[in-house]
Amino acid sequence: MAIKNITVIGSGTMGNGIAHVCAQYGFNVNLVDISQDALDKAIKTIASNLERQVTKGVIDVSAKVQTLAAIKTFTQLKDAIANCDLVIEAASENENIKLNIFKELDAVCPAHCILATNTSSISITKIASVTKRADKVIGMHFMNPVPVMKLVEVIKGYKTSDEVTNLVFEMSKKLSKIPVEVNDYPGFIANRILMPMINEAIYSLYEGVAGVEEIDTVMKLGMAHPMGPLQLADFIGLDVCLAILRVLHDGFGNPKYSPCPLLVNMVTAGSLGKKSGAGFYDYTTGGKELVVSVNFKRK
Repeated sequence: MAIKNITVIGSGTMGNGIAHVCAQYGFNVNLVDISQDALDKAIKTIASNLERQVTKGVIDVSAKVQTLAAIKTFTQLKDAIANCDLVIEAASENENIKLNIFKELDAVCPAHCILATNTSSISITKIASVTKRADKVIGMHFMNPVPVMKLVEVIKGYKTSDEVTNLVFEMSKKLSKIPVEVNDYPGFIANRILMPMINEAIYSLYEGVAGVEEIDTVMKLGMAHPMGPLQLADFIGLDVCLAILRVLHDGFGNPKYSPCPLLVNMVTAGSLGKKSGAGFYDYTTGGKELVVSVNFKRK
């Protein structure tokens, strides 16, 4: 089977990035969201990111025009999946939302269609269990920002077929990505390693060991990380970090994955990082200013 037509579910940061890349590399893309306003915003974001690529000499103007022409938007799923070979779900990192989406996808998608999820931590096997095509359900965990980052974690569920895995692996290469095959266990590889590091950085702040900038500076200068763990957490979204840590904690039953109380409080208070305007840093002025200071200590 050749993959030609791709439907992307969700037009947020990850969804519009996935749609951008798939269209740029010659696939026909249907982008689906329940909100037309969200879809319009996504197309503007894609156009802006493509223009940035033109400015940097990565693509020419004709490639930008062709990429935008390859993306169609829909608010009704049934209108977007008639001829799709691959669906990539990029909705909220919420298990119940994803399970409901996959039940619907299984009911309406063509029999040959592969169902992929961009989940960063939720079990592929569990998602596949609500369908009648578990052999065609797979994880495609793209990294943010999708047009820039090369990695795709290709995650096999318990019943994912080798044929489907190979197809998705090769298709990822056509997107100029580097796919890495991973088995289906909580957090996969990227977040199983990354989230405990971020959580430990938050615990170090919570316990008054060092301040935000000091923690980030140590990891940037001492470990050659391009971004410190607290700034990275803001970029990912503190709510997403918390959700992944809870998946790890529930999945392994190991207290080492227990989310730091400071992270829980910040999410509860609505301080979610860059997308909310503030997390460990303040982004409301367009820059990056410290919010949580070295003077923070637990009671």
